[in-house]
Amino acid sequence: MHELLEFLKDLTNPESIIEVGGLALLLFVVFAETGLLIGFFLPGDSLLFTAGLLCGIGIFDTHIVTLVTGLILAGVAGNIVGYYFGKRAGDSLFTRDDNFIFKKRYVEITRSFYSRHGGKTLILGRFLPIIRTFAPILAGVIKIGFRRFMIFNVVGSTAWVLSLTLTAYFLGRKYPGIKENLGYIVIALVVVTLIPIVRTYTKERKFYNKRRETGEQNPG
Repeated sequence: MHELLEFLKDLTNPESIIEVGGLALLLFVVFAETGLLIGFFLPGDSLLFTAGLLCGIGIFDTHIVTLVTGLILAGVAGNIVGYYFGKRAGDSLFTRDDNFIFKKRYVEITRSFYSRHGGKTLILGRFLPIIRTFAPILAGVIKIGFRRFMIFNVVGSTAWVLSLTLTAYFLGRKYPGIKENLGYIVIALVVVTLIPIVRTYTKERKFYNKRRETGEQNPG
């Protein structure tokens, strides 16, 4: 049990993920965080940033082209799995009971966000934890066309990976000594990424409740 807890702890630490599992574990975590129900608690933004930074410094011995290509493909693949899971689960996803992993409110928030932004949720949601995990699942639930889904999927994954990973990579190349402050940088990044998700959560909850009060139908 102790070993399992330590493993789960490592999965929430971007630097540990890279040190323990290298590129393979890094890609698996990105895959899981972008489409599996159990992946919402995994680090996303901070993991991409840390990987890019360590690659730029030279600690993570992977070519930057290999790194960003693998990350983009992992993000795309994760969304595809999430899409087909949502397509198979259907509306039952909205009636299942809460448990330790699944919280219905996450789906409600994502659905509310989707009702206002449509397919762009698959792009915008890449930069928002929780919505990043549930957006492709919801796309499958409401049965958005697969070709249209893939366009948003590829664009979203590419924009997300390149913006975070390359920024960190060039930062590491220019300031290799920044590694000494990596812990503080990751904490700052987590705080920064929490601000939009808290604002989105509050906004979408209000929007969702308003729709329920007026009896307005959700998309799909």
